[in-house]
Amino acid sequence: MINVLFEDNHCLAVNKPAGLLSQGDETGDESVVDLAKEYLKIKYAKPGNVYVGLVHRLDRPTSGVVLLSRTSKGAERLAKQFREGTIEKTYIAVVEGTPAEQAGEWRDRLFKDSERNVVRVVSPNSREGQDAIVEYRVLESDGQTSLVELHPRTGRSHQLRVQLASRGFPIVGDAKYGAKRPLLAADGKPRVALHAQSLDFQHPTRDERIVVTAPLPDDWPKLPLKH
Repeated sequence: MINVLFEDNHCLAVNKPAGLLSQGDETGDESVVDLAKEYLKIKYAKPGNVYVGLVHRLDRPTSGVVLLSRTSKGAERLAKQFREGTIEKTYIAVVEGTPAEQAGEWRDRLFKDSERNVVRVVSPNSREGQDAIVEYRVLESDGQTSLVELHPRTGRSHQLRVQLASRGFPIVGDAKYGAKRPLLAADGKPRVALHAQSLDFQHPTRDERIVVTAPLPDDWPKLPLKH
């Protein structure tokens, strides 16, 4: 069953658990889109196909707000907001280590190796890759791990995971980018301690800002972590 956070005629926002795909892939595993279609089909007793537009994605091991559209007009307008960076995104992460500065902004150029599905930082002058910007703030630290709030100003693949790891602060559970601490999701499979906490966006058909917040899941690690 899908956890609905906000719904109207054009929008559907859900709280994705870690381990669930945003959109179907070659694995054939169930996805947010699949569950959203099933939810709408049952709730509104729709006999045929149900339209669900996915306007952005979260990595499989990440939890939090995923925004979907129930209309093609809404999908087009919401996707444009994501492209233009007018949606305010707030993430929280538990990372290994503690940044020296309690708050600031990081800028990097990131290149994605699509064959290996790995992203790396490249030279700022490189012709490869795309610029990535994130503002951060340390909320709490136990000396060895930290709770960090993140506001990405760009939407690059694996952006937050790579920008943190490249500075020596890999997200707990993110073995792909060098984390030493494992973390399991509620289903017993590996997850990363990254949660899309909220989205603040312009409604696609009304002159209104909508803020959707996703509560932390039960499998979220609490500080201090057990050593």
